Amino acid sequence: MTAISSAGDRKHRRGSKVPLLPQKRDDRDYDDCQSAEVGFDGASFSGAVFNLSTTIVGAGIMALPAILNQLGLIPGLLMILLGAWVTELSIDLVLRFGRASKTSTSYSGVVADAFGGFARTLLQVCIVVNNLGMLIVYLIIIDSLRYTSALSVLLAVVFVVITAGVAIVKLAEGSIGMPRLMPQVKDQADFWKLFTTVPVIVTAYICHHNVHPIENELKDPSQMKPIVRASLTLCSSVYIATSFFGVLLFGDKIMDDVLTNFDGDLGIPYSSLIDDIVRISYGVHLMLVFPIVFYSLRLNLDGLFFPYAIPISRDNKRFFSITIALMGFIFVGANFVPNIWDAFQFTGATAAVAVGFIFPAAIALRNAHGIATKRDRVAAWLMLFLAVTTSTVAICSDVYSILSPDSDITS
Repeated sequence: MTAISSAGDRKHRRGSKVPLLPQKRDDRDYDDCQSAEVGFDGASFSGAVFNLSTTIVGAGIMALPAILNQLGLIPGLLMILLGAWVTELSIDLVLRFGRASKTSTSYSGVVADAFGGFARTLLQVCIVVNNLGMLIVYLIIIDSLRYTSALSVLLAVVFVVITAGVAIVKLAEGSIGMPRLMPQVKDQADFWKLFTTVPVIVTAYICHHNVHPIENELKDPSQMKPIVRASLTLCSSVYIATSFFGVLLFGDKIMDDVLTNFDGDLGIPYSSLIDDIVRISYGVHLMLVFPIVFYSLRLNLDGLFFPYAIPISRDNKRFFSITIALMGFIFVGANFVPNIWDAFQFTGATAAVAVGFIFPAAIALRNAHGIATKRDRVAAWLMLFLAVTTSTVAICSDVYSILSPDSDITS
């Protein structure tokens, strides 16, 4: 099937209102939306919080303990909180400018409204790269509905609780000590390595392309701002607990994927059983999150290659072809990417930082509808400066590490 088979196919142009999640019933005519088949009365506050939290808490949580070990306890925890705060600012900008446009009910629609079709395509490419990277990470970790969202978050919490319990027991026994409060910087190379932590933290909070679909299914869309805040509070709390107790438990022996540390003797009774519970529970969590991330990936990739075709949900051949191709690519990538740190460095320093911060800042500075306040402009410039500088330094540091055979990022 070609991207443009005839002029008549333009009526099937993928609109900004194609839903990621079931749409609530109302009298509006949603483009290509089968609301009559899958409609419902609207999602609740708690359901939306769990949905958004599920799209946030993924594989990034596994690398955060290594981040805390590298930065030190105080700077590491501050970076996690700063990441949540900047993410909330960027999502708020995207939502407000989306409402101002009145025709854009997706992230890509807001970008297209501000900068045109080319910017929309560029954003979709970034989302595809980011989601591909995340799904490759999911498979690497696995190899070493509404209620489903709540279950996946619960399984992540199970991981945190077990890690905390084991760390507290060993701390009480005196077999472990407190982690260092500040980073160890012995030379210039150690200083630049600190910036490689930024892409991981950025990736840990990326959810911007899922915010509008969740807002579209709400009973009351005005609740979206407190939903975002509640979700980020929940996720950052899980991140802080995981990072703190992970570093407390394993110290300098922490791996770039903390789940790998749960593959040996923990020094407590029933260690093997606890290892199995931790690995299985988080493996199930990733399997529940995988379809959500994959759905967004497939939808954006289909929009890039077949912008004028009928919706992919109505074309079985295209649906299965894209699904099989993506799954094959992800499987091959998971076998060739050496560890999750490398995947995070690539996606976090490029696609994720663009999706999470550069595009929202650019939308606010463009101010197509004249609603940006002075605070918005200051926040946008700050966001843009931090995104570009830290990403550039992280990429340069990665290149330096690759060219230095004796270097070890996570050491």
